[in-house]
Amino acid sequence: MLESLKEAGRHLERGLGRAWESLSEGWRELLSRSGNALTRFEHRPEKGTLQEGVMDLPRWSLLASEIEETGDEVVVRIEAPGLQKADCQVVIEDNLLRMSGEKRMERVTDGSTYHMMERAYGAFHRTLTLPRSVDADRAVASYDNGVFTVRMPKKAGSSGRTVTIS
Repeated sequence: MLESLKEAGRHLERGLGRAWESLSEGWRELLSRSGNALTRFEHRPEKGTLQEGVMDLPRWSLLASEIEETGDEVVVRIEAPGLQKADCQVVIEDNLLRMSGEKRMERVTDGSTYHMMERAYGAFHRTLTLPRSVDADRAVASYDNGVFTVRMPKKAGSSGRTVTIS
């Protein structure tokens, strides 16, 4: 009987070890691939809204992005489901793209109770470093299917140069 309990303990320990390793691997990947996408949302509840009195709303969420460079432009895509384009602003300055806005919480059903809340709401800002200088005056932004896309023509002569080391 004692041997049987010891074996069960070893089996449980191995299972917990595998589960912990899997969880650790997931966190490592999240931090290495999406660490910069982790965005803080600031709550500013307004009187008379659902947010008033709701204290356990998440304060962090992912705004995953990608930066693509073609021969003549830099394209930035930011996943932002649930946002309205009117509630967001994109500013391009030097080689930085700053996106800010507010994701508003809207209650779909009156008289319901939330049992889980993983979506973050509130004001946010996200800054991305662009790989090249771009012509901000000719940039075009669009929002479709939960993804903001900003297309920016590269500035002439922004390909860099090789410097001779003396």
